[in-house]
Amino acid sequence: MIIALPIADRRVSHVFYRDGLGLEPFGEPADDGVPEPLQFRLAPEVSMMLVPTGGFGWVIGGREVAGRGTSECVLTLPAATPSEVDDMVARAVAAGAEVVTAPAQQPWGYTGTFTDPDGHLWQVTA
Repeated sequence: MIIALPIADRRVSHVFYRDGLGLEPFGEPADDGVPEPLQFRLAPEVSMMLVPTGGFGWVIGGREVAGRGTSECVLTLPAATPSEVDDMVARAVAAGAEVVTAPAQQPWGYTGTFTDPDGHLWQVTA
């Protein structure tokens, strides 16, 4: 399974997901040093592909790409402990994330939510 998300800037997204979330890109680097296509493995059978907005529009048949601040889904990353949630959110913020909900105990677990540089929502839950 591949999850595709539209992005504005390949380099910014590459650094954010590599340094902020600790994900390793895979694939052959393009002239800019960033793998093309820009992909990260999320699980053994799941990867995420980040597609520049212009190309993403082509993939979705010319449909409108949701603007920043319009959320169509929330992507959730598992964490083993509340401190791991805190650490992951802090690393994401240091790499350019914006906190939506600070890490805190909720009825479903300890969780925090942030946006990536393109406004996609990410939740970390222990």
